[in-house]
Amino acid sequence: MGHTIKRDLMPMIKNSIQTKPPSGNVPAFSPLYRQIKTLLIDQLDAGEWSAGEMIPSEAELAQRFNVSQGTVRKAIDEMAAENLLVRRQGKGTFVTTHEDPASFFRFLRLAADNGEPVLAQSQPLGCTHIVADARVANAIDLPEGAPVVHVQRLLEFDGAPVVFDDIWLAGELFSTLTLEQMQTWKHSLYRLFESQFGVCMVRAEEHLRAVPAIAETAHHLGVAVGTPLLSVERVAYTYGDKAVEWRRGLYSTARHHYVNILG
Repeated sequence: MGHTIKRDLMPMIKNSIQTKPPSGNVPAFSPLYRQIKTLLIDQLDAGEWSAGEMIPSEAELAQRFNVSQGTVRKAIDEMAAENLLVRRQGKGTFVTTHEDPASFFRFLRLAADNGEPVLAQSQPLGCTHIVADARVANAIDLPEGAPVVHVQRLLEFDGAPVVFDDIWLAGELFSTLTLEQMQTWKHSLYRLFESQFGVCMVRAEEHLRAVPAIAETAHHLGVAVGTPLLSVERVAYTYGDKAVEWRRGLYSTARHHYVNILG
């Protein structure tokens, strides 16, 4: 999609910006490649390129933004490091998509104790359109009382329930989401959000702690009340660092463990 950059943006990308901060004498500084990165992210957010689509070449983008190819390359390198884009040798640079099997492990860091591949099956249990209470509103930066969608689902591995998820989504973005839609979907929820609602989850923050199973969770996971579970609270963000999902996953770790690779 060959949109040209608006004329009033050209001064911004020709020179690095220096602005006076609220206090102190040290100026805030935005390198030129970071400005190009911001423009590219804005265009991803606006749907300039869809998930999985190839973006223009570095030379084409350099010409579009009237900057050097090296500046564009540096911006794209940083976006690739953040999993916003993916380079494919001999093919080009593509928008990251949840259709890529590699993206599955990015957001579900669960491994079987026996080392066998983890094949998850989603079992949606509920989808209700409600208003955000203070806790949900604070988590995804919404006004209290704003519309949200509450989803409950089980993740099963080899037919056994392992994760019970409570998920809250920004209602404005997912106003038409239904339980039937999730029940007939054969891929990950994030792939559904990307392909049907145009919302791509690009990063997440998680907090982990051990908790005892309460009655509802114990019932769904087939464990005794009081069984230790791993609680994984996540806020997921789309382009522009906008929080759009808050979830609490309760993991049974009897035969699975959480994996995080550092470095």
